[in-house]
Amino acid sequence: MTGTAVAVIQAESLRHNLRVVRSLAPGCPVLAVIKANAYGHGLVSAARILEGADGFAVARLDEALVLRAAGIAGRIVVLSGMLSTDDARFAGTSDLDVVVHDPVQVDTLERAGAAGPRNVWLKVDTGMGRLGVEPSAVPGLVARLRICLGASGNLRLMTHLASADDPASDVTEAQLAVFREVRRNWPADISIANSAAILAYPGAHETPGTGDIPPVGRNWVRPGLMLYGASPLPDKPAASLGLRPAMSFESRLIAVRPMPRGRHVGYGGDWTAGRDTVVGVAAVGYADGYPWHSSRGTPVLVNGSRARVIGRVSMDLISIDLTGIEARPGDRVVLWGEGLPVEEVARCAGTIAYELLAAIGARVVRQVDDRA
Repeated sequence: MTGTAVAVIQAESLRHNLRVVRSLAPGCPVLAVIKANAYGHGLVSAARILEGADGFAVARLDEALVLRAAGIAGRIVVLSGMLSTDDARFAGTSDLDVVVHDPVQVDTLERAGAAGPRNVWLKVDTGMGRLGVEPSAVPGLVARLRICLGASGNLRLMTHLASADDPASDVTEAQLAVFREVRRNWPADISIANSAAILAYPGAHETPGTGDIPPVGRNWVRPGLMLYGASPLPDKPAASLGLRPAMSFESRLIAVRPMPRGRHVGYGGDWTAGRDTVVGVAAVGYADGYPWHSSRGTPVLVNGSRARVIGRVSMDLISIDLTGIEARPGDRVVLWGEGLPVEEVARCAGTIAYELLAAIGARVVRQVDDRA
């Protein structure tokens, strides 16, 4: 389908990146974060490929229910928790873990009673300033939750790091210190480390019995971006961290035409050929998730050669300077993937890799390549 943008998902790269996580955080169980349609990679297919993880984390209840409906068993953690009694009962009947980040959610669990979830993660705000209960509130909420969950339930502590992608910042160490006090003598599992912390802060994923972590429970890590082969650290490319891109976002040329010097290209005519130019048009645009702000010089790969986007990105099409490149309609165009990291494209577009991956549109065909 030459008029269709495609996201080719490399299954072995996802598994490889999971192995990298395990090598960096030995002894830590892994919650693979597959929210936002697995960062654009496909929710259910990513869960099946990453079946070797110890559990999955999603943002919303409906994502978790889609996984259960697809036959995905095992631990699924709903990071945003729930607000209504009905949601709590859905979580309970679907055997889901929920995150509690507000005392109002404890009220909800108490109303749900035995019909609610049996596994809860109490999220502590150690400095993120977004979701989480105040450290001083933890003892009282723990007491209420233990009554609510009963003998068959499990309660864990977690927090989220705001600046782990900036090793020069002192924010992460401050957050770790706050959480260290909260979890002092805590007799069960904890979770701290996101992708950036797995890579840059070994203290965030110490195993029980090491450092200052009591010798009980487990320390779960929550990799997201790194599972998909992109780096959360601005100064360290994914390849230098041993990560492999799991997605090749690509399309095809649908036109190749000569453009004389002085001709304008695209909406607004704000790109002008400074020389005789060969212009290619590829079937991808912002309706597919290709960023509008990537206009004016963002690299793409055409038959393995680097070329650059010219003119404005439109809804369905981009224009490319193909001068000096052998190309014809039907040839492959890689927007990001092997040889062109998504982080590089994100920098050109003035955004972050997370946004590009998560924004891959619904009309983009996702193909899983499961060759080893």
